Amino acid sequence: MELRHLRYFIAIGEEQHYGRAARRLRVAQPALSRQIQDLEKELGFKLFERLPRGVKLNAAGKLFLEDARRVLQELSEAAVRAGRVASGRSGTLRVGFTENSSWHGVVPDSFRRFRERQPDAELQLQPEASLAQLEAIRSGRLDAGFVNFMPKSDPELDQLLVARQHVELAAPKRHPLTRLKKLRLRDLTDAPFVWFPRRANPAFYDLMMLECYRGGLKSPRIVQEGVNEPTILSLVSTGLGVGWVLATARWRCPESVVILPVVDLNMPLTLALVWRKDNTLALLANFIADVRRLPEVRALHEESR
Repeated sequence: MELRHLRYFIAIGEEQHYGRAARRLRVAQPALSRQIQDLEKELGFKLFERLPRGVKLNAAGKLFLEDARRVLQELSEAAVRAGRVASGRSGTLRVGFTENSSWHGVVPDSFRRFRERQPDAELQLQPEASLAQLEAIRSGRLDAGFVNFMPKSDPELDQLLVARQHVELAAPKRHPLTRLKKLRLRDLTDAPFVWFPRRANPAFYDLMMLECYRGGLKSPRIVQEGVNEPTILSLVSTGLGVGWVLATARWRCPESVVILPVVDLNMPLTLALVWRKDNTLALLANFIADVRRLPEVRALHEESR
C-alpha cells in the first residue's frame, strides 16, 4: 500500500464518483479505477458499493476513510515538524558552559538571543567544567560548549573564540591589600590563599603557579582549596584568605568581597565555543552564526586582525 492509494481512495470517497475524483486528482479514470482495485485486493475486502451513477462507501469504507484522512494528516504534520528541525527552527540544542562564564558577556547573551530567535526550539543547558564538556561533546552528549583553555587545533572539534577573560584577586573588604594602589604578585607573599585544586585543570594550575613564581610569589601560602569559583568567593567572604577568580566574578561577588587587578599578572583565559566538526544539526549551525554576530565577538575578532 502506498500513499497514492490513500489519496485516491479519499478523493473517491469524498466525491462519490470516479469521474469527478479523476478530474480532481488530474489522473486518467481507468488508472484511478485500477489503483482502487489494487487497494481492495491488498486489503481483502471491498470499500465501495457500485451504483448506476457513481459509488457509495460501504461500512468498511466509511471507517477506512476516517483512518486514511488521519494518517495523511499525521504525515503532513510530521513533514512540517521535520522541516522545522531541518531548517533549524525547531528541535533540541544541548549546550554546556563553565559556571563562571555565565554571569555576564557572551554566554548569557547567546542564550538570550537563542530564545528570542528560536522560540519553538528547546535549549538544554549543562553547567560543567571545561574538560567534562569536551568529553561530552566528543561523545555526542552535548552539541556544543563554552570551554576555557581550548587547544588551538583538534582533529575532531571546531571552535570559535568568543572572549578573553582575565584572572584577578578576590579579597575581603578592608583587607590590607585593598589599600595598595598597584597590587603586584610579590605583595601576596604572606597572604593566605584559597586555591583551586590542580585536578580541576592541571594545565591552568601549572601555568598559574609559573606566572606567580615569575612575579615573585614563589611559594603561595595555601590554607584551603576551593573546588570552584563560587566556593572560593564564599570562603574569601568569610575572611579565610584571598583567591584567584575571573574578572567577571564582579557580577556575582558577595558584598564583603572586592575584586582586585594584579598589575604584573598576565593570565588571559580564552573562552571558545566548541562543537564536533561532523555535527550537521541545523539548529547548531544557527546558534554558531548567532554567536558570531554578537557585538563582543565581532569586536574581538576585529582586534585580532
